[in-house]
Parts: sequence; structure tokens; C-alpha cells
Amino acid sequence: MTEKLLDFVEKRKENIEEKRRSFERVMFTNFLGCYTVLDQEGTHYPVRLVDFSREGCLFQIPWNIKGDKKFEEGKEITLRIYFTKTQYIPVIVQVKYGQEYIEKDRQTYMRYGCEFDTSMPSFEALQAFIEFMYKFAEHSTTDRGDSRVFFL
Repeated sequence: MTEKLLDFVEKRKENIEEKRRSFERVMFTNFLGCYTVLDQEGTHYPVRLVDFSREGCLFQIPWNIKGDKKFEEGKEITLRIYFTKTQYIPVIVQVKYGQEYIEKDRQTYMRYGCEFDTSMPSFEALQAFIEFMYKFAEHSTTDRGDSRVFFL
């Protein structure tokens, strides 16, 4: 009988996590750009951010299995998290894993799970942004057209 009881605290955490991920997808798709800077030539490659957490991030890049070289586990790469067209926060991440991923449109990508280097001074700004996303997910509500706005 007790295994059928719903853990409301756990369910609330799951709902908040889903809202955070949904909000991230909107933010990354519509507001933020992100580029990796590879140390070899200093070339900028666009990547798509998939997920952020307090510990790290997940991003994906287009993948050609015949010609592209996979980042090795432990490799440090620099991400530029753009908040305007010209202003960004540099973040160093360490690759923890990489795996091939096929989108619904049948395009192949390599997804990399990375851990943040929290010792960088610029991480403080990114950390505040990440905390905002967690708090937004926890406290935001959906506008269903049923609320009134009152002006003072």
C-alpha cells in the first residue's frame, strides 16, 4: 500500500527540473549564442547548448563521422556564452563524455557533457545566471489568460 503513495516533494522537484530545461531551450534557441574556441587555431565554431546545470553543461555540434575528430575525455575547451552580439562570458569546461546523437530531422551531432572550471573569475557571472534559471523554474507560473494585472 505504501508504495502507491505519491512523494509530493519528489514530484515537485521533477516538475521544477522540467520547467528549467524547457526555459533553457527557449533561452538557448532564441536569446543566447555560444561558440567554442579551439586552442589549435583560435577558430570559433558555433555549438548548440542543450542543457546547463550547476556543475556543467551539455552542448552539441554537427558531426561527420568520416571527417570529424571527437574531443577526448578530459580535454579543456573554452566556451563563449554570448548575451549580446558582442559581449560574452568566457567559460572553461572539461569534457567528461561525448556521444553521437541523431536529431528528429535525421542530422547527426556529437553531444558533449562537460564540467565547469569554477575557479575562473568569469564563472561567478555564469553561476548567477544558472541560479536565476533554477529560481525561475521554481517560482514561475504559466499565463493562461486568467490572471488580472493591477496597476498602482
